[in-house]
Amino acid sequence: MFQYRAHKTVWAAAAIVLAISLILAGCGQSNPNASNDGANTPSASPQSGNPAPEQHGPNGGDGGRKIVHAMGETEVPDNPQRVVVLTNEGTEALLALGVKPVGAVKSWTGDPWYKHIEDQMEGVTVVGDESQPNIELIASLQPDLIIGNKLRQEKVYDQLNAIAPTVFSETLRGEWQTNFMLYAETLGLKAKGEQLIADFDRRAAEFREKAGDKLNEKVSVVRFMAGKIRIYLEDTFTGVAFSKLGLTRPDHQLNYKDTFVEEITKERLPEADADRIFYFTYETGDGKGSEMEHEILNDPLWKSLKAVQNGKAIRVDDAIWNTAGGIIAANQMLDEIYEIYEIE
Repeated sequence: MFQYRAHKTVWAAAAIVLAISLILAGCGQSNPNASNDGANTPSASPQSGNPAPEQHGPNGGDGGRKIVHAMGETEVPDNPQRVVVLTNEGTEALLALGVKPVGAVKSWTGDPWYKHIEDQMEGVTVVGDESQPNIELIASLQPDLIIGNKLRQEKVYDQLNAIAPTVFSETLRGEWQTNFMLYAETLGLKAKGEQLIADFDRRAAEFREKAGDKLNEKVSVVRFMAGKIRIYLEDTFTGVAFSKLGLTRPDHQLNYKDTFVEEITKERLPEADADRIFYFTYETGDGKGSEMEHEILNDPLWKSLKAVQNGKAIRVDDAIWNTAGGIIAANQMLDEIYEIYEIE
């Protein structure tokens, strides 16, 4: 290969030294397939206290892991340090798993966070809301992972994925556990996620076992909004929880075409009646949701309902029982149900 045989030994030695230098230099570079792994982010990241990822198989290490999700398959870093989350229930998932996001969409109600999580969200940047995340602001946070939802953000998926590996859950209704486990797996915390789900399901099963004859009561869930009255059904946050708890709805509510909600007029209030009514109000700050609640609660038709007359129409918190939609709210709702039904 070389023209001068006299220098063959010298050239060979030099080549070996050069090869070793290149290998060592390569070890100091971040993996080209994980360019958004946060290696170049400021050391003052709020994520410094995130839990270590679980051990993985051949796909572990700097190369990341492949996650199958609503938008396809995405390789994510093994130990994401700067996570942006774009759903309220996703925010609760991260917090429950011990991960503090660098950015999150604001809560539907709250300023900017729900009261039950605000003490855990100090220093987290608000990046818009679920329906309209701020792409530029998200990019400025230099995330190494983005978690969102197809139902809410499908149109901007490509923009988000160009910023950092982006994983989307499919939908947002009642079955929060499916989304929760996707997020746990994405974060490399699948075993911890499984344990948290098992803990919730165990408590739900214990309620069902201890409630006894109380499960014979039919329950109804009503929401007051600006100009609207809704009966919430099986495919909702409360609906999925109630099915685990053994709480059932009046027979006439099983005949609705939709399994999500049935919007009713004031004249149809008798359809909301049951042995027990749980009701909550979506108030955005303009007072209109509260006005609707006040109007209905003072209406003679509402006052004539069996649950109301028996003192079993119970006002609960909209954020906990519906809007937040995540694992923290689910556990708080379960705590309240234990108390309401006087079960220890």
